[in-house]
Amino acid sequence: MKKIAVFASGSGTNFQAIIDAVKSGGLDADIRLLVSDRPGAYCLERAEASGVPSFSFRAKEFESKQAYEEEILVRLRECGAEFIILAGYMRLIGEVLLAEYEGRIVNIHPSLLPSFPGKDAIGQALAARVPMSGVTVHYVDAGMDTGPIIAQQSVKLDEAETRESLQEKIHRIEHRLYPATLKKIFAEDAARISSSK
Repeated sequence: MKKIAVFASGSGTNFQAIIDAVKSGGLDADIRLLVSDRPGAYCLERAEASGVPSFSFRAKEFESKQAYEEEILVRLRECGAEFIILAGYMRLIGEVLLAEYEGRIVNIHPSLLPSFPGKDAIGQALAARVPMSGVTVHYVDAGMDTGPIIAQQSVKLDEAETRESLQEKIHRIEHRLYPATLKKIFAEDAARISSSK
């Protein structure tokens, strides 16, 4: 069972999908910590309701990204987290966490990367009038949504597509794809560790 920390900034629907997958037995993971950069975010309520410990912070109260990431790292070490799972975390991961968790930070993004990286991928897709968008699960590196792609699933945009309708389609895919992909990643990691012994 992989020990994980989930990072989220908003309502935490993907965090909830991971919680639900763990509870149903579909994902063999132990959620040790929720980290949020927004102390009032609804994801913190989801954590409390599910008995998941949480840590929230305001970046502006620290002198640098390095400073708050070092504080996060202390908490990650304390809880024994083996993977960092980003679920709507709206900050770029910096050197401190990348160095400690290289190859063990996973993100989900609401577009078919490399198209529409960064903020408001759904708005970007609508503005570009593309016929197809989707969801990407990828490893995190120092860039903005530039890490190696693990899984993708596409969705067709209708002519009358709105932000709300596309967001709903994207969420439906995310909530299935993310737990399923994490299950595969954790199984592969366990097999790699077992074979190296």
